Amino acid sequence: MTYLTQFPVPLLGFAAFSGTGKTTLIEQLIPLLIKQGLRIALVKHSHHDIEMDKPGKDSYRLRKAGASQVVLAGTHRSICFHEHEQAHDSQLSEQLALLNTQALDLVLVEGYRDQAFPKIELHRSVLQKPFLYKEDANIIGIVCDQPIDAGNLPLFDFTQLQKIVSFILNEVIAVANNKPAK
Repeated sequence: MTYLTQFPVPLLGFAAFSGTGKTTLIEQLIPLLIKQGLRIALVKHSHHDIEMDKPGKDSYRLRKAGASQVVLAGTHRSICFHEHEQAHDSQLSEQLALLNTQALDLVLVEGYRDQAFPKIELHRSVLQKPFLYKEDANIIGIVCDQPIDAGNLPLFDFTQLQKIVSFILNEVIAVANNKPAK
């Protein structure tokens, strides 16, 4: 078993090529999942350098002085910066280790499409990209803008948000917890 299959909170990824609408769909699903009483975390992968801190601010100055981890704590949120000794494409397991799993019911993951964990594939025909489910046995459902024959995989339209939420509750949360959904 890998770290991802042993993770204490259900994981669900959204896998697709750039421009398919992963962020938009996740943004629409999160409030609906929260209405179901779920506490949600999100891990979003980027292939770009990330710089949220502002030059000149104390946290930026201290991080640039050499602190490998900086926690910026405020009244409404905390931000934790982790500096990597060498630039590398991070693994999902590294990012999951940063989460407080005691306060979560579900972790949604945008990206990391090549890693082995349950994912919903998003596909838009206009992009003329190949389907991922044909090569990835971890795809458990497909959101697509056209009817396709996906075998036994559930198929959703981008507008079927409530059906996708029900699928997540019944096939991700309930299965991971070995109990019926709410």
